[in-house]
Amino acid sequence: MNGAPRQEDSTTSTLDAAALLPQLRAWALELGFSQIGVADIDLASAEPGLLAWLEAGFHGEMHYMAAHGLKRARPAELVPGTLRVLTARMDYRPQDSADDWQAIEWRGLRTPLQAQVSLYARGRDYHKVLRARLQQLATRIEAAIGPFGHRVFTDSAPVLEVELAARSGIGWRGKHTLTLHREHGSMFFLGEIYLDLPLPLSEPVTAHCGQCQACLDICPTRAIVAPYRVDARRCISYLTIEQDGPIPLELRAAIGNRIYGCDDCQLICPWNKFAGKSELPDFDARAPLRAPRLLDLWVWDEAEFLRRTEGSAIRRIGHARWRRNIAVALGNALRETGDPAVAQALAEALPQASELLAEHIEWALEQGQPERQAEHAHQGG
Repeated sequence: MNGAPRQEDSTTSTLDAAALLPQLRAWALELGFSQIGVADIDLASAEPGLLAWLEAGFHGEMHYMAAHGLKRARPAELVPGTLRVLTARMDYRPQDSADDWQAIEWRGLRTPLQAQVSLYARGRDYHKVLRARLQQLATRIEAAIGPFGHRVFTDSAPVLEVELAARSGIGWRGKHTLTLHREHGSMFFLGEIYLDLPLPLSEPVTAHCGQCQACLDICPTRAIVAPYRVDARRCISYLTIEQDGPIPLELRAAIGNRIYGCDDCQLICPWNKFAGKSELPDFDARAPLRAPRLLDLWVWDEAEFLRRTEGSAIRRIGHARWRRNIAVALGNALRETGDPAVAQALAEALPQASELLAEHIEWALEQGQPERQAEHAHQGG
């Protein structure tokens, strides 16, 4: 834990912490956060669900999920000295997005030759943005009260961030397992500061999914296997970002033109009609990722990929996965459009392709064969 724990009696410490909270909220807003909350560190009731999810193998190749065991649900074991978890929400819908942004995203998904990148990944890497601003928030606390123990997290350690967000009043866990807010939907990032300050706890909010299961019904690969339960091995976000190696054959057609992540369960969610715009320009889409064409992205060599994705979350997957994902999307586009330019681009790349990429290119080229198109039509597209 960064900083030295303060040597104060508990009564004074509690009074100081209570007085600090309003100032903390004001600082957070100044730093671009949309909301903060305070969660207790007793997450014992979440442990059975975490264990069941891991035992089912739903974490796939994300071995780090299991490596830390129940430390994920025990903040004081992960960071000794932790008394509270400060949770933070940061909206990421781009500042320049249109009011009908959801309709625009759906049109993109229906345009086979367009590359679809998750909305959150089109601008600056959120890890960098949130981590820096959470640390600035911690620095302001330290300036006000002196050294204190803390550690900042942004999707960077074994933290049950949705559980903590729900317990601290940021929102409730939706059936797609993401955090939902009645006035802001789910288009936001979460970050945390584990700290040794006894801040007053925030009140959790009630859930408002009701009987709706739109997210379950829309999932292209049926990855949401039950309300509040996702099999990551079937999730397009996992397949295009986390998974190394080949994408399962039976899931490739369902990926469509999604080359980095998937937003379908959020796009269909009724609460996201309230999704607010970001206070920061960091999440505005970079020029190459504004309605990009698959064929334009396909020709990026590794040097151009690294240059174009500098400071972006996309860079984390590397050029090999990037090409693998685009090859699948081009195969789906070839099946839908029969565009000879797609077949030519794939065929020209095949001789120099790695074994992994070659297998995906060969699959993609097969999608242009009449029998493949007929088979797909018979299966209902």
